[in-house]
Amino acid sequence: MHQASDLARQLARNAESVCRHYLPEGRRQGRYWLIGDVEGTPGRSMFVRLTGPESGKGATGKWTDAATGEHGDLLDMIAANRRLGSLAETLEEARHFLSLPVPEPSDTARRTPAPTGSPEAARRLWAISRPIHGTLAETYLRNRGIVDLRNCGCLRFHPNCWYRADRDDPPDTPEAFPALIAAVRDNDGTLTGLHRTWLDPFGTSKANIATPRRAMGDLLGHGVRFGSPGATMIAGEGIETMISLRQILPVMPMIAASSAAHLTAVAFPPMLRRLYIARENDSAGHGAYDDLESRAQEAGIDALPLDAKLGDFNDDLRQLGLDAMRADIRVQLTPEDAEMFIGR
Repeated sequence: MHQASDLARQLARNAESVCRHYLPEGRRQGRYWLIGDVEGTPGRSMFVRLTGPESGKGATGKWTDAATGEHGDLLDMIAANRRLGSLAETLEEARHFLSLPVPEPSDTARRTPAPTGSPEAARRLWAISRPIHGTLAETYLRNRGIVDLRNCGCLRFHPNCWYRADRDDPPDTPEAFPALIAAVRDNDGTLTGLHRTWLDPFGTSKANIATPRRAMGDLLGHGVRFGSPGATMIAGEGIETMISLRQILPVMPMIAASSAAHLTAVAFPPMLRRLYIARENDSAGHGAYDDLESRAQEAGIDALPLDAKLGDFNDDLRQLGLDAMRADIRVQLTPEDAEMFIGR
């Protein structure tokens, strides 16, 4: 479909006007429009290129959120900003902004279905999911003691996400549930897959189904990323484990690999120098730690364990409390990391 690429180019030619309309709380600084995030929150972590070539590296209209690793063109920004549920709605919004007529329909305009579970299917599901704030997914996380969701653009919500029942589900299992959607990205920030957690209708717990958590897309080496890659990072298995750690380490880069097997294969960012590994307290968790530590040491990266007092860091957060968890994590970090990421 050429409509999307043509509209993206026209939006890029009017990049500053697009930013002033959709991100009015931002401001221009040199060649960039600075703002907090795609929803228009005041801040400086997201930047949109206002000048540059028409395509390729550094192209006009390309944006990056340094806090979440998200990036895209102005069509992606409009879709996220307006919480649009489909490509058709996004194109209609872009045409309205540019004061363009609606194009004549054609038989070739229909999109072909993406293969189930493919990276393309993951990208389409991500595009029609909405930001997490004010949704049932936020309610679910708050019920898990996770209340600070700043800089968590890797998380979204879908109110009616399709679920394929397996042999352990009863015959009358519904075909869809609300779901917490988490983006799986590579070191460059490209979305390669998704992790889905299906929820009950009230957000009190996961849905009562056989497999309430599933992943899709290209997962090996990638993960759910919180913050941009840096010299120091924490890697762990579970999304809720990482978000629980984020309650006391809100600016520490982190990655959730979703399983012990995927944790061992996490790709190291080129600038990484120290890796903390959130070690699960079971045989698979200890095995994943040993394998990842060995890989890190071979790559010249200092690898250190982070251990929860209880079953995992979400258990620590809910049962021991934020202050006790902070004190325990502080002594497991190097003194300079404790000073930088926790403070006094």
